[in-house]
Amino acid sequence: MREICRRAGSKQRFQEEPEWAMQALLRMVGRGILESDATGHFRIKRVSKKDRNKLLVEPDIAKISEENGEIPEESGVKAEDAGDIAPDEYYDQL
Repeated sequence: MREICRRAGSKQRFQEEPEWAMQALLRMVGRGILESDATGHFRIKRVSKKDRNKLLVEPDIAKISEENGEIPEESGVKAEDAGDIAPDEYYDQL
């Protein structure tokens, strides 16, 4: 947490209020964007393989495919190549 506060703001802001980003970090934990442990370490929450496969298809294409009774195909990106971090839109939904 201290490292995030130190790097995300200016040196002056960190000196004046060393824990200035704590409320924002706790809100992100509450929304499920970040994970934290008892020692105060934070990391971006990993996307499960099930959710990652859903993210590979554009929402408009998935909706049209569902209406037609088809299973949407994956886009050109493979699940292994997508990484463990989802696009910003995924975290905005949380």
